[in-house]
Amino acid sequence: MELLYKSTRNSDTTVTASQAILKGLAEDGGLFVPTMIPKLDAGMDELAGMSYQETAYAVMKQYLTDFTEEELKSCIARAYDEKFDTEEIAPLKKEDGVYYLELFHGATIAFKDMALSILPHLMTTAAKKNHISNEIVILTATSGDTGKAALAGFADVPGTRIVVFYPKSGVSPIQEKQMVTQKGDNTFVVGIRGNFDDAQTGVKKIFGDKDLEKEMASAGFQFSSANSINIGRLVPQIVYYVYAYAKLYAAGNIKNGEEINVVVPTGNFGNILAAYYAKNMGVPIRKLICASNENRVLYDFLGTGTYDRNREFILTTSPSMDILISSNLERLLYRIAGEDDSKNRQMMEALVKDGRYEITEDMKEKLADFYGNYATEAETADEIARLYRKTGYVLDTHTAVASRVYRKYAEETGDTAVTVIASTASPYKFTRSVMDAVDKKYDAMSDFELVDELNKLSGVAVPRAIDEIRNAPVLHDTVVDAADMKDTVKKFLGI
Repeated sequence: MELLYKSTRNSDTTVTASQAILKGLAEDGGLFVPTMIPKLDAGMDELAGMSYQETAYAVMKQYLTDFTEEELKSCIARAYDEKFDTEEIAPLKKEDGVYYLELFHGATIAFKDMALSILPHLMTTAAKKNHISNEIVILTATSGDTGKAALAGFADVPGTRIVVFYPKSGVSPIQEKQMVTQKGDNTFVVGIRGNFDDAQTGVKKIFGDKDLEKEMASAGFQFSSANSINIGRLVPQIVYYVYAYAKLYAAGNIKNGEEINVVVPTGNFGNILAAYYAKNMGVPIRKLICASNENRVLYDFLGTGTYDRNREFILTTSPSMDILISSNLERLLYRIAGEDDSKNRQMMEALVKDGRYEITEDMKEKLADFYGNYATEAETADEIARLYRKTGYVLDTHTAVASRVYRKYAEETGDTAVTVIASTASPYKFTRSVMDAVDKKYDAMSDFELVDELNKLSGVAVPRAIDEIRNAPVLHDTVVDAADMKDTVKKFLGI
């Protein structure tokens, strides 16, 4: 049976999976969602014996039904290969009584690699399927990790170009160096004077600009997105939650059907939404624990039912979560609103106009799967130091937010269920914050001196992604105001 996709703001129009991947964003500004969330058609006994690649096929074939078996398996094989430094792709490490699902073993040492390694292959395959002759221009805003992972995925891919906007003062030094040293004739990296929400809003405006769309088409271009608003990003993320459960079961750590908790550090809500989809597919997940940093807009929403972005934007040591507009939340809202596109549209219009919206009591009841909390900067640093001193295991700042929030949840509820924490980045990506948390004596060192100190401290090899940028030349040095993003894109494309 073919699974189609519809917009969260207009349920009447449906598109195929490949069309949804190519478009990225629906023409009405909504996000594409499947017309139904399929149930897993492989049993847990079968899944327990599968490799990551086999699990990816078992899950993704149910969402990407207009891809042939050969096409999808080819995309998976090209994505999950030697770019990852471990055969398991997403290993589970048990530390201090919980399982850390390490999602940072890909080319750019962050969880975004899990989806952005496969998205270019899905997109170029989708373009062929739909007889697209235009060059596809990937337009992306990043809070730090998506940008580099997308650049690495799309660099020198024929028939594509990629433009990444990032907040000039809102990413870690390592994250910035990873982006501005990116090779590839089809890549363009631009810093903006503003924060991530400014970058994300600017990208959405460009996507919605009908005059620019016509100009692009006449010049032989069309936009698509590598952000988590693209369904081609969300579907591959579902895979690792299915895989984690199957591996816990295979190792005898849980019984078949036993419920687990999943903790996700999140700002844009995509990673935890993937876990929600996995739960709805039949993975026995008890609680989806949503971990925020001091930009606690999701924590406040889950507690009150009011989403309000009218607040101070705080730059934290977990910059990938420094977000006040959680784009993927729209997909959840649509579902808990009973797939009422009119109600969803009203809420999104209120967010643009007033910076806030409120959900109904009925919708609030449907948030029972979620628990929200946040960690302060001091708590985040303390969690890194605590776990290191107790076990020798070093967390990055985002995973530390999740780890501290989980401890708050366990203390508050007494829930002792087996728990998986999504470990979203290597500590090598945030060396200064991580090493400062362990001991203030490291403060005077340079970023790459800290890399070597972290290597001594943790015993974990320095990732290729870090060694490659030590002495790499800066290739991208453009910085613009948010208001100039559209003109910057046009200049890059020569239109």
